[in-house]
Amino acid sequence: MQDNVDVVVIGAGVIGCAVALELAREGRQVLVIDRHAGPGLGSTSASSAIVRYHYDHLDEAVLAWEAGRRWMDWPRYLGTVDPQGMAEFVRCGALVLDGALMDREAPLAHLRTLGIAVEELTAEEVASRFPAIDPSRLGPPTRTDDEQFWAEPTGTIGAFWTPDAGYVSDPQLAAANLAHAAASVGVEFRFATEVRGVGRDDGRVCSLSIATSDGRTTEIHPRTVVNAAGPWSSALNRMAEVLDDFNTSTRPLMQEVISLPAPQGFGIDDGGTSVTDPDFATYFRAHGAHTLLVGGMEPPCDPLVHLDSPDDAVEQVSAETWELQSLRLARRMPSATIPSQPRGIVGVYDVTEDWIPIYDRTSLDGWFVAIGTSGHGFKQAPFVGELIAALVQAVEAGHDHDADPIEVPASWTGNTVRMAHFSRRRHVVPQYGMG
Repeated sequence: MQDNVDVVVIGAGVIGCAVALELAREGRQVLVIDRHAGPGLGSTSASSAIVRYHYDHLDEAVLAWEAGRRWMDWPRYLGTVDPQGMAEFVRCGALVLDGALMDREAPLAHLRTLGIAVEELTAEEVASRFPAIDPSRLGPPTRTDDEQFWAEPTGTIGAFWTPDAGYVSDPQLAAANLAHAAASVGVEFRFATEVRGVGRDDGRVCSLSIATSDGRTTEIHPRTVVNAAGPWSSALNRMAEVLDDFNTSTRPLMQEVISLPAPQGFGIDDGGTSVTDPDFATYFRAHGAHTLLVGGMEPPCDPLVHLDSPDDAVEQVSAETWELQSLRLARRMPSATIPSQPRGIVGVYDVTEDWIPIYDRTSLDGWFVAIGTSGHGFKQAPFVGELIAALVQAVEAGHDHDADPIEVPASWTGNTVRMAHFSRRRHVVPQYGMG
């Protein structure tokens, strides 16, 4: 390993690999280090990999739409074909039901501003187009031990539909594809490697102390560091002593996603889609011909499971989560079958108080962050790399990003992302649920 490097990216998840790829495309010498044995083996591997464009904030919708276009033309974006296989974008659309957890007006306005195809549906049209879904008003969401959970519907709900949404077939493979593309333009990877210390000199990062899994330690001297370490990012930021001017913070959050058989008429080949249900606090999507993935929208009645360390996460979906999410799904999809044996995945994500990522510089010169992506940041990755590369270039050239936040053109869609929206210093309005 070379002692002096231009840029070190900490984290080889889908975000870190995308950042490394774009930095290398600008001619920088890039080293990626990750504590896992390969790319995409942390939070990325547990992602539901949904690619949606409905957001409360315009800049996030712009980012998601730009990234979505790149997912749709994955080989063109990567500029290479990975011999181990390519992740695929599955265009199944996204249905967003009405509900108290989300106001439809802002997302609809942003979709129309950006020219993203969207259709408003009545309850009758929802039932006709997606017969497995019951468009009854079931909310507000409660726990299963609350009698309100089983109350009769209080009416019906409509929805809106974005046909160009979908999901990525294999999130871990997507990260591996990005790593392959990055390696093809000179990025070096070091896996099973952890950062143990951060050196500073006159207000600038000057060194990283790193350790490999076999116990060897060494010191490297990068000019620039990008912290894209997911749920480990907050510990690294404390180590680098950069949190003094953050108005928001990140914490590891454990989330559980269950897996169920898809009811008839809702497999990916016979009418299945991605569904956001803010009326009853779930999201779910068809996965292949016979499976559904189901997660929660973190309503106020569901406690958030924050962890002191990502290593404290449980390995299997809990019986409590299995019961809650499967019964919520069964009320929305009466034909769903609930097996007796819990199945699913447990992920640990990096979340902020307002569920908006932080893509920014810090008070330590040379230390940048791409953090707080909270699971839903997966879809943004193909353009986040370009955002961070543009940010590094501007700041290293002397631009005062804090006083005059840069704006980055979205070349595939013709829009612009205002980086101020993702600032560490932004005004934070805490939210309970997902972004």
